[in-house]
Amino acid sequence: MQARISLNLLLVYACAFVFVIYAPSVLMVIFSFNDNIYTTFPLKGFTLKWYGQMLASHQMLESLGHSLKVGVVVAVVSTGIALLAAMALTRYRFPGKSPVTVTNLVPLVVPYIILGLGLLIFIRQVLDWKLSLWSIGAGHVLIAVPFSMLVLMSRLEGFDKNLEEASRDLGEDGWHTFWRVTFPLAWPGIVASLMMAFTTSFDEYMISAFLSGNDTTLPVFIYSQLKFPQRLPATLALGSSILMFSFVFVLIAMMFMRRGVPGSKTTAL
Repeated sequence: MQARISLNLLLVYACAFVFVIYAPSVLMVIFSFNDNIYTTFPLKGFTLKWYGQMLASHQMLESLGHSLKVGVVVAVVSTGIALLAAMALTRYRFPGKSPVTVTNLVPLVVPYIILGLGLLIFIRQVLDWKLSLWSIGAGHVLIAVPFSMLVLMSRLEGFDKNLEEASRDLGEDGWHTFWRVTFPLAWPGIVASLMMAFTTSFDEYMISAFLSGNDTTLPVFIYSQLKFPQRLPATLALGSSILMFSFVFVLIAMMFMRRGVPGSKTTAL
């Protein structure tokens, strides 16, 4: 009886948690179809004109292009750095391994407003760089690498390391062992890392706001539109579209992370 009560309470908690997390997003999607510039109930009617208005905005499309460019570069660079770091941390023992691991994961716990301010001072005062998409990309790499590292470390720890040792025993050097053994086994994690890093960069606002110059990314553009009430519905449509794409990206990334894991339904053949 007590176990059943505990289970019911746990179920209520889970439902409440899901409601609190996803209810605001669901409301945003609902109001993006409302034929009214005000986000109030009852809805005035159903319309798709806000999505058409969103697609007709040249500034929005330009910001979208910037975010896509930065996101792709950040995904590739972050995954490359994280892959090398993950291989070193999972394959070798060396002095200071724990501090190095913690240092690489620090951006996960430091508030982004602090990171953004520190990067702004460093880029402008120390490096004397002009704020641009490159400065935004550099900031995004800093926060994307830890996510990529966690994904790749879990993947590299998930298969038998004796396969790599067998390859070396058969005469292969480290490079060929990586391409012929490690890479085919780790590629689902690499794809997941690329997608997670891209999503992290694409959705990031705080660091982009600090490091953007004349070229802004999509999240910065969205925030700027909130100052104008008449542009709110199109902004809600844009936010709904990003939400859907982000959800699909993360879902696919999780599927790739599980691919090849023993007991998983997505195990590769």
